[in-house]
Amino acid sequence: MTVEAALRRGVALVCARLYERGLIAGQDGNVSVRLDEHRLLVTPAGLSKVDVTPEALVVVSLDGAVDARATADPEARPTTELGMHLRIYARRPDVRAVVHAHPPVATGFAVAGEDFLAGVLPEIIFQMGGVPLVPYATPGTPAVAEALDRFLERHDAWLLASHGATTVGPSLTVAHQRMESLEHAARIIFTARRLGRVNELSAAQVSELSAAREGRSSA
Repeated sequence: MTVEAALRRGVALVCARLYERGLIAGQDGNVSVRLDEHRLLVTPAGLSKVDVTPEALVVVSLDGAVDARATADPEARPTTELGMHLRIYARRPDVRAVVHAHPPVATGFAVAGEDFLAGVLPEIIFQMGGVPLVPYATPGTPAVAEALDRFLERHDAWLLASHGATTVGPSLTVAHQRMESLEHAARIIFTARRLGRVNELSAAQVSELSAAREGRSSA
C-alpha cells in the first residue's frame, strides 16, 4: 500500500469514528492530513463524514487550490473550513493533521463561553497545552482562521465559541485521539461540577506537567 493510499484510508477511518462516537452529526466536521510537503488531503464539502470514502477526498495545495488531477470527483470541493486548516499548517510546520468536530459536551462549554485553561486534568495540560476558547467567527469564513491565529503557537486543541472544537497532531492518529480526549475531559469536568466541586492542581503540579510537555516537544 502506498503512503497516499494509507493516508486516504486513515482519514476515512477517522471520519467514521467521529460519527460512531457521536462527535459529529450530518455534515458536521472536517479532517485533513499532509499528503506531502506541498499538498493536503481534505474531506469534501457537503458529504456526511460517515459516507466519506478514501476516493472521496480532495487534494489541495497549501494555497488552497484543488489538484484536479489527483481528485477523483471533478465536482468535489474541499471543506468550507479549508481556510482554518491552511492557517494551521502555515503557522505550525510540526502539524501533520487537523480534526474539526462538534463534540457535544465540549461544544457545550464553548457555547457557555468557557475554556479548559484551568489546571484540572493532567491530560489536557500534557496532551494539548490547555484548551483556550477562540472568539466566535462565522463558520466557513476567513474570520475563523483570523480568530484562531493568535492561539496557534502554544496549544494543540481549541474550543471555537458557539461552534465546535479543533485538534491537531504530528499524525492523524494523534489529532483524532486529542479530539476524543477533549470530549472525555469535558464530560469529567461536567460531572465534577454536578457533584459540587472541581479541584484544581497546584501551581507546582501544573508547572511539572508543562515542563514534561515542553520536553517531549523538543525531544
